[in-house]
Amino acid sequence: MATDGDPRVHLLLNLVLSALFVAVVLRGLDFVGALDLTIPRLVVGTLALMLLTHVVTR
Repeated sequence: MATDGDPRVHLLLNLVLSALFVAVVLRGLDFVGALDLTIPRLVVGTLALMLLTHVVTR
């Protein structure tokens, strides 16, 4: 018997992992001088990745 689990846990994990991934990518781009790491970019990138992850997994 398989269950989907608690959607709040899925949302929280998606938020945390997406934010970490976007932070690493932006930090790398900031390191090479291609793009500055800013909070708005982090937020927009995290939300975009969360949306993409949600669409792909549905």
